[in-house]
This record gives sequence, C-alpha cells and structure tokens, in this order.
Amino acid sequence: MFDIDFDKHVRRGHPVVFTLIIFFSIIELAISAWLTSRYNLRHDYLSISVRDRTRFLLFTTCWTIFFGIIYFGMFLYRPTGGVLTSVASHAIFLTLTWIFWLAGAAAITSALGGGLNCSHHYIYCGQLNALEAFAWITWVFVTFALFVVLLRGISASRRGDGFRGGLVA
Repeated sequence: MFDIDFDKHVRRGHPVVFTLIIFFSIIELAISAWLTSRYNLRHDYLSISVRDRTRFLLFTTCWTIFFGIIYFGMFLYRPTGGVLTSVASHAIFLTLTWIFWLAGAAAITSALGGGLNCSHHYIYCGQLNALEAFAWITWVFVTFALFVVLLRGISASRRGDGFRGGLVA
C-alpha cells in the first residue's frame, strides 16, 4: 500500500533512542549505586526487598549501559552489516533488556507500594521515588526500541533477508 523508506528514519532514530536509553540508565546507575552503597554501609534500608531490588536495578543499569554502548557504537561504525547490527541480535538484546527493566521497575514499585509519600519522612524517600521513576522511563524507551526492531524484523523477513538482515538495508 505505502512504500515508505524507513532506513532514513532508522539511521537517524537509532542513535537518538540508544542515547536516551544510555543517558537514563546512567542516571539510574548513579541513584542505584548510591543507594546500594548506603545500604551496604549503614544497613538502613526500608526492607530487605527494597535493598535487593535496588541491587537488581544496579545490575540492570550496568547491563544496559555496557551492551547499549556496544550496540550504539557498532551501529555507528557499520549500520548495514555485521552480527551486532542485525535485527536478530538487536531483538535478543532488547528483549532481555526489556525483561530486566520490566522486572526491576515492577519489583521496586511493588516494594515501595507504588511510591513513597515523602511527608512521612522515609529514609532516602526522594532517591527511592527517583529510582522507581527512572526505571519506568528507561523501560518505556526500551519498549519503543524493541517495537521498532520487531517491525524492522518483519520488514526484513518479508524482503527475504530473514532476521539476520540489518536494521537498515
């Protein structure tokens, strides 16, 4: 029906979306690392579940930043070929990352009861609310990236390239 050239949009959008994912992951890294450090030093966490879920979000941010930078760099270096720029590789990385962010964001939300009311003077209240918020924000960006990659995978499959084809043709 419509023959839209998505390659131009992917070439421009991929760096933007991955920059946003990495940027918000760095913010989340700072918050979760600081909270984990305080919890390890002072043992003043609200509950063991808050402590453990903060640690899981610390892992998730490290995972996302490490692999996000690799995928970002490989896309800039060689967008049309290579294993790391394939639709399948992006789909696997983004699916795992999506699961980690969804689990981490939902877990910290559950542990905090949907968020803390800071007027009750909880310790680290603002930081914990920020941890929850940035987890959900990053999850939204990863969801968007995964959705686009799946659309590109369907497009590549219909073209006859299969899922090992690149994000851009």
